[in-house]
Amino acid sequence: MKEDPLHVVSGSPQYAFTDNGPNFGSLVFLYNNTASAYSNPGTYKFDPQKMHGNDLQLTECEVYRVEDCGGLMEKPWRNVQWNSERRQALLSTISGWKPSVSSVKQARILLVGPVGAGKSSFFNSINSAFKGYVSMQANTGTAGTSLTTQFRTYYIKPSNSVTHVPFILCDTMGLEDGVNTGLDVDDFATILKGHIQDKYQFNPLMPIQPDSPHFHKSPGLKDKIHCVVYVIDISRVKLLSEKTIEKFVCIPQLVLLTKVDEACPLVAEDLKNIYQSHYINKMMQEISTKVGVSLSAVVPVKNYYQELEIDSQTDILLLNAVVQMLRAAEGYFDDFYNPEEKSE
Repeated sequence: MKEDPLHVVSGSPQYAFTDNGPNFGSLVFLYNNTASAYSNPGTYKFDPQKMHGNDLQLTECEVYRVEDCGGLMEKPWRNVQWNSERRQALLSTISGWKPSVSSVKQARILLVGPVGAGKSSFFNSINSAFKGYVSMQANTGTAGTSLTTQFRTYYIKPSNSVTHVPFILCDTMGLEDGVNTGLDVDDFATILKGHIQDKYQFNPLMPIQPDSPHFHKSPGLKDKIHCVVYVIDISRVKLLSEKTIEKFVCIPQLVLLTKVDEACPLVAEDLKNIYQSHYINKMMQEISTKVGVSLSAVVPVKNYYQELEIDSQTDILLLNAVVQMLRAAEGYFDDFYNPEEKSE
């Protein structure tokens, strides 16, 4: 059907979402619970021939609703200190963290999520927070398919402010809805077990084979994934398909919500409004329910994507996310706790 604006010429606009789908009064989609529409100009001014050429069979139906961001709460529902001292305290906490088992020196954190959610941008942003300037190492962009086609393990170098970086960020192909597209479920399970090595080229048609040169046959605890982070564009929470969620076969330990400044103008105006925004709070609760994690495991961040210099408030959100990841990884190590293997 051709897209065309409908102008109300009398009465009030009508809209309802029924068991038969969206109903606009003069246009009823999924009419009689079938993939077809019912058309009657009624109070709307449109020519059916020009509007849809009398072809009322649906191949796809998307409905968008513009919502108010809801304003600000009286008080923030999460308390965050936004000063430079807090930024430095977070860097010190991260630098001083050590896994509780001696055989592991760095926590391996896997980033997964839909195409365009901002996984690679998150690594670049974390790298920037540690370096003290905006850095670009991982490929980012707005392509319709995943720009990341390899399994990548990214190390962050120590700097003047951080003498030890106790984690590695692992990036994968984006999750996609189509068959034989995006990250393969079998590859995902193999990554978790530590079998896939850096720079393995994913093949959406076939998972990695044991005879591949990038297949690690005998991974140790240090090679496995210790924390899984599901990265989601906050503005696309409502559009997240069940197929995409189904591909994520392991319950994530953390959900990272990106692009919060694009989703709420009040947050774009002042990042400190993030935990007072009714809209951000609503989206965090919605994704908590949708993916199946507690609200405490949902962390919003803003990535660097157009800035030339780092910002203390942006860094605080990013570094706080890293602290939550390390805490989740520590929960993983607790399952392998052995007093004789305890880290010094």
